[in-house]
Amino acid sequence: MTVPADILELDDDRATSVTSDVPSSIIQDRIIIISNQLPVKAKRRPDNKGWAFSWDEGSLLLQLKDGLPEDMEFLYVGCLRVDVDPNEQDDVSQLLLDRFKCVPAFLPPDILYKYYHGFCKQHLWPLFHYMIPFASNHGGRFDRTLWEAYVAANKIFSEKVIEIINPEDDYVWIHDYHLTVLPTFLRRRFIKLRMGFFLHSPFPSSEIYRTLPVREEIMKALLNCDLIGFHTFDYARHFLSCCSRMLGLEYQSRRGYIGMEYYGRTIGIKIMPVGIHMGQIQSVLKLPDKEWMVEELRQQFEGKTVFLGVDDMDIFKGVDLKLLAMEQMLRQHPKWQGKAVLVQITNPAHGKGKDIDEMQAEIQESCNRINDTFGNSDYQPIVFIDRPVSVSEKAAYYTIAECVVVTAVRDGMNLTPYEYIVCRQGVPGSPNSGSSGPNRSMLVVSEFIGCSPSLSGAIRINPWNIEATAEAMNEAISLVNQEKQLRHEKHYKYVSQHDVAYWSKSFFQDLERACKDHFRRRCWGIGFSFGFRVVALDRSFRKLTVDTVVSAYVRSKNRAILLDYDGTVMPQTSMNKKPSAEVISILDRLCGDPQNTVFIVSGRAKESLGRWFSPCSKLGVAAEHGFFLRWSADEEWEVCSQNNDFGWMQIVEPVMQLYTESTDGSSIEKKESAIVWHHRDADPGFGSSQAKEMLDHLESVLANEPVAVKSGQFIVEVKPQGVSKGVIAERIFASMVQSGRPVDFVLCIGDDRSDEDMFKVVDNLTGNTLASSTSIFACTVGQKPSKAKYYLDDTAGVIVTLASLAEVSDPPSVEVDSP
Repeated sequence: MTVPADILELDDDRATSVTSDVPSSIIQDRIIIISNQLPVKAKRRPDNKGWAFSWDEGSLLLQLKDGLPEDMEFLYVGCLRVDVDPNEQDDVSQLLLDRFKCVPAFLPPDILYKYYHGFCKQHLWPLFHYMIPFASNHGGRFDRTLWEAYVAANKIFSEKVIEIINPEDDYVWIHDYHLTVLPTFLRRRFIKLRMGFFLHSPFPSSEIYRTLPVREEIMKALLNCDLIGFHTFDYARHFLSCCSRMLGLEYQSRRGYIGMEYYGRTIGIKIMPVGIHMGQIQSVLKLPDKEWMVEELRQQFEGKTVFLGVDDMDIFKGVDLKLLAMEQMLRQHPKWQGKAVLVQITNPAHGKGKDIDEMQAEIQESCNRINDTFGNSDYQPIVFIDRPVSVSEKAAYYTIAECVVVTAVRDGMNLTPYEYIVCRQGVPGSPNSGSSGPNRSMLVVSEFIGCSPSLSGAIRINPWNIEATAEAMNEAISLVNQEKQLRHEKHYKYVSQHDVAYWSKSFFQDLERACKDHFRRRCWGIGFSFGFRVVALDRSFRKLTVDTVVSAYVRSKNRAILLDYDGTVMPQTSMNKKPSAEVISILDRLCGDPQNTVFIVSGRAKESLGRWFSPCSKLGVAAEHGFFLRWSADEEWEVCSQNNDFGWMQIVEPVMQLYTESTDGSSIEKKESAIVWHHRDADPGFGSSQAKEMLDHLESVLANEPVAVKSGQFIVEVKPQGVSKGVIAERIFASMVQSGRPVDFVLCIGDDRSDEDMFKVVDNLTGNTLASSTSIFACTVGQKPSKAKYYLDDTAGVIVTLASLAEVSDPPSVEVDSP
C-alpha cells in the first residue's frame, strides 16, 4: 500500500479544461518536445554580459525532426545546463522562444538538486537498471522529500507547457524517466490532448519495479499518455506485466499493434529502438582534423590490434568488467601480449556519489595492474582516456579500431556500436575511410543492452562471465577478414536504414493512429491526485442515472428486470458470496410489485442460488447460465436444454485436474451442467497463460462433443451448447408476451462476457418481441467496451439504482403520531 504525498496542489488544476489561454494561431500540426534538457548549448559572453546560445547538434531531440513532416512546427520545453540568475530568466526565456522555439524551465536550486541528483539518480535510475536498495548504504532508502521535489519539478514543466500549448492542434512528446508524472498534470488540464511518452532507459521486471513505494503513482501517470514507447520488447513486456499485476490490465495485439484498454481508452505500446543520425556522423568523417587524427593514431598503434570502448563513467557500463576480460584474454592467449591494445574512452559521470568514486578507483587500479603486468616501455595494453574527447577524435578512434567492446550490465540502448559501424564504413572518396580494402568491423556486445537484439552479427556476451568475454574478444579479432566483412555489411545495412529519422517517423505515425478518435469520443476526467484518469466512451454509451431509469420505470406497466449476480449485486472481491440483507430486501420489494418480473441470471449452481434467495418467494432464478430455470421459489426447477448427456465431463475433468495440479491457486468448480476452472487466486501472468493453453487443449479434445468452451474473468468454463444468458433472456421475454403482458420496460445489468449475450439479445429483439417503444436499459458494470448502451461504476451503483426502483414500487410507510 502506498501513502499519498503532499503533491503541491496537484488537484488545483482544472481537470476538465480542454482549452488554453494561448489563442490558436496555426493551421498545420505542431509538436511540443519535452525533455529534462533543452537541445541548446549556453555559455557566458566574454564580457560577462548576457548569454550566447547555439543548437546542440548531437541532441536526439534536435535530430528527430528529420523523421517528422517538413511543415510541422517544433517547440521544446526543458532545462538549461547552466544556472541563470533569476534577474536574467525573463530575458533568456524570450530570447530562446524567439530564436530557438525553446521554453526553458527554471527549477529552484533546492528542487533541482533533489529532483535530478536525488529522486532521478538515487531512486529511478538505479531501479530502472535493476538495482534494488537492499541497505541504506547500498542504493539508499526511499526519501519522500525527494519524491515531492520530483513531483514539484514535473509540475513546473507542466506550467511551461500550458503557457504555449494549443491543445486541439498540438502533439506532445515527453522523453525519459525524469518526467514520468508529467502526463497526469497535462491530462488533468487538457483531457483530449494528444500525448506520447518514450522511455530511453530500461524498464525493470515487475518484481523489481514493485519495490518502488510510489509505483502506482508513476504507473497511472504514464497511462495518461496515448502512446508509450520502449527500445525493446523485454522492456515493454516488463511494463505490461506491471500493468497486469498491479492494475489488472491486459494487453492485446491486433495487426501488429499492441494496445491496452484503460477506462475506455486504448493506450498504444510502441517497441522501436532509436537509431543514429547518419548525416551528422558522415559530416564528422569529412572534417579535416579527423583525417590527420586517423593518420596519427595509425602511426601510434602501428602493428597493434585495437579494441575500443566508449562509455559514460557509470556504475552500469561495466568498464571494470571489460578491463578484467582484457586481462584474462592476455593471460589465456599470450600471443596477443604486445599486440592487442584496449583503448577505453570514458565520458564524464552524469551523477555523483560514493558508488561512482569507488568505481573510478577500481578502474584506475585495474589499469595500473594490467599495464604493470603485461606492458613495457614500448607497449601499454590499456590506454585509458578520461578527458573530454571531441567528436572528430572519437570518430578517428572508431575508424582505426578492429573491434568495439560493450560490456554494460544494463543499458537502455547504447548507440556506440552503431556509430562505430558507420565510421568503419566511412565516406566514399575519403582517403581514411574505414579500414584498408573492403570495410569490415567486429562487435562484442553485452546481451543486456537495448541495441543487442538488432546486431545479429555481433558476438553477444554475458559481461559478468569474464572468461567468456575474454574468449569472445579473442574470437572477434581472430576471425578471417571475409567473415568480418560480411558481418559489417549486414550491420551497416540495418543501421543506415533504421536511423533516428526512421525511429521518430514510426513513433509519430503510431501516435497519430492512437489519437485519431480523440475528438469523436466523449471524455471526462475522474479521480484525485495521481489516481486521475480520463474515461473515454462512445457518444452512445453513457452512465445510467437514477432519474432516467426511475422516470421510465414509473411510466411502464410490464417490466422485466434481469440481474447477474457476481460482480453485479455481489462484489467480485467479497469473500462471503451470500447476498446481504439489504440486497434480499430490495429484491423482495421489487418482486412484490405485480408489474415486475425479476430474475437473477447467474452462472452459479442452482443449489446455492436457490438457498440464498429463498426469502424472495416471487424472484425468478436462472442458474448455470440458464440451464436451470425457476420462475418462483414455490415452483420446480426446469431444464432449459435438450442436451442432457454429460459424458463429456469425464473428458474435461482430468484435463482441468492436470492444469490445477500445475497451477498454484487454481481450483475446479463442478456443477450439474457445467464445469469451471478458476484461476483468480493464481499468479496473474501464469494463470492467464495456463487458461489460454487449457482453452486450446479443451477445444481440441472436445471438437466432436455438443459443448461450448468459454473463457471469462479468471475462468475457463465448459457447458452444453445452446445454453447462454441470451437464450434465457429471450425465453423470459417471450413467456411474458404469451401471457398477455407485453414488455414495455427492460432493465438488464451484468458485468462480464456472459452478460454480453443478454445485451445482444435485448438489442436484437427490439422491434420484434420487444416493441420499439419499450424502454430498454442494457447496463454493464464498469466503464469498458460493451454491447450495452449504459454503464454503472460498480456494484454499489447497482444497489443504489435498484433501491430507487424498489422505493417507487414499495414506498416505506410513515408513522404519524396522534395528536
